Amino acid sequence: MIDEFPEYVLDVPVAEVEEAVREAAAAEIMPRFRQLAAEEIVEKNGPHDLVTVADRAAEAHLTTALTALLPGSVVVGEEAVHADPAVYEALRGDAPVWIVDPVDGTRQFVHGDPGFCTLVALARHGELIASWTYAPALEECAVAVRGRGATLNGQPLRSGSPAPGATLEVATSHPDYTTPEQKRALLGLVAEGVSPRPCGSAGLEYLAVARGALDATAFSWEYAWDHAAGLLLVTEAGGAHTTVAGEPFRVTGGNALPFTAARDTATAERIRALLGTL
Repeated sequence: MIDEFPEYVLDVPVAEVEEAVREAAAAEIMPRFRQLAAEEIVEKNGPHDLVTVADRAAEAHLTTALTALLPGSVVVGEEAVHADPAVYEALRGDAPVWIVDPVDGTRQFVHGDPGFCTLVALARHGELIASWTYAPALEECAVAVRGRGATLNGQPLRSGSPAPGATLEVATSHPDYTTPEQKRALLGLVAEGVSPRPCGSAGLEYLAVARGALDATAFSWEYAWDHAAGLLLVTEAGGAHTTVAGEPFRVTGGNALPFTAARDTATAERIRALLGTL
């Protein structure tokens, strides 16, 4: 329960953080949506791993705003870690950590697809405390607070359970970004009663699970900025997550991969079992 957490947790300015996320998107992301020049798009580790001027500007904006809202906190952002991998170690430190993905779904953003979002989560000692998933082009904002539930645009969010006997819709890692061992594990989802498909924005796939529009995810990478916000959102909406080893996913890393997040515990366990069949 929330009362088991340190006192500062009770003072997390949830509404103010949401406003900061919205302001960053309004100032740095949406003015550049469908307006990017070629020189404002850069490959990081290949043609499918992109960063834009919007990613960098939004992360800088959020870093200033979030640390001001919670003095003594630090930021682990995707672009900061790309510049200096040592930044990631803050997840294992004592300070509260804002985990930030300024534009989750950069490929979609670059191509003018509205299926992107800004992800922010607050954690300490590896425990997720609150999260914000904001899709500005879709006008959707989901918020989760540990022990207090989840909302979408202010309305309670519940994942529910798949209908008995229904085919499970599962968003998965693209095979191009998996190891041979992970490819074999994901092939376990090619099974009767399961319909896997490549994922889009991870944050929006988690939102789809939390709202009951998708039954599960199966991901093979563990960068905290892609998963922290969504994992808390799914959990607070009534869902569950587990790694292929049957352990909860840890944002501090060292997870057995792949892992799944699902609408309920039974579905998570079914997907986990399929991931371990090959």
